[in-house]
Amino acid sequence: MKVGIYDMKDYNGHDLAVQRDYEKILAHNGIASIRLRAEQPDFWQEVDSLSLLIMRFGHYDSDVAIARDLLPVIEGEHGIKCYPNMNTAWHYDDKIKQYHLLHSLGFPMTESWVFYSRKEALNWVERASYPVVFKLRGGAASLNVLLVKNGRQARSLVKRMFGKGIIPANFVSFGAVRFKHFSLYRELHHICGNLYRWSKGLDTSPFWQIQKNYILFQKFLPMNKWDTRMTVIGERAFAFRRMVRDNDFRASGSGLFNYDTTQIDMRCVEIAFDVSKKMGFQSMGYDFLTNEEGRPEFCEISYTYLSSAVHACSGYWDADLNWHEGHFLPELLHLRDALGLPDLKAPDFL
Repeated sequence: MKVGIYDMKDYNGHDLAVQRDYEKILAHNGIASIRLRAEQPDFWQEVDSLSLLIMRFGHYDSDVAIARDLLPVIEGEHGIKCYPNMNTAWHYDDKIKQYHLLHSLGFPMTESWVFYSRKEALNWVERASYPVVFKLRGGAASLNVLLVKNGRQARSLVKRMFGKGIIPANFVSFGAVRFKHFSLYRELHHICGNLYRWSKGLDTSPFWQIQKNYILFQKFLPMNKWDTRMTVIGERAFAFRRMVRDNDFRASGSGLFNYDTTQIDMRCVEIAFDVSKKMGFQSMGYDFLTNEEGRPEFCEISYTYLSSAVHACSGYWDADLNWHEGHFLPELLHLRDALGLPDLKAPDFL
């Protein structure tokens, strides 16, 4: 048995901690692992020797492009088991793909409006009820999410998206998280990171592609003071609430977590299990809100998530809604499920 770990890097070209965690768990259990990159000349020979390939890619356009180039070939043509697999990953960090997929199948997703035509979008703007939420396809931690309060703001966004477009994480607009929640430390860190990359001859903006020729609006549900993050890994459901920032409407990225399981709406647990089972997701995070009728619905999904936040949960529900107490490392559970080794152990220092 041998496990391959695709060698993804952070924005400074450094190793990812999550990859080292997989390696430490595998080594602790006597399972060989290797790092792989597509540029190496023996890449495909190494791929064919694997029992499992792990490609824990993030939401940067550059990372997503690698995964979408390679995963269909590795899993579909070479028959190598992957984490994430294509069922789990092909719609990752693409809110439009997620909406078309899950809304069309009748799952309770928050109502959205997607336009690929400037004319149709402008027509909709004139008859829409405000406020609504504008989102780019991709983005995490409330990145690229704005509250649109009136038709003037909506028209401006339509013209921008069907004109020069928007670079994710880099646009100044009404209510942008980066500026509304200004942090001198974060801005200096951003500037210093760019200076470091410039000094090394690296691209100072290597991760994002211009977004244009579509627009996505989502229904605004103002009564929500938190969202419920459900994370389903195999037949385990973890849950916590993320509180909305002060004077804002966004919970994602706030870092304000509530782990009181007595406050979790069990309908969220049931829906998350139902979606994951029917769609064949290995692992999936769901962001649940409550609609005007008091029913839970989810507005986004993501196969990857902050592992420490899941690990901090006091336990999980199984598919029969039985509770299992304890703290569980997501990477260990990913490996147990993907390798079919339920007794796999993690070293004490993880």
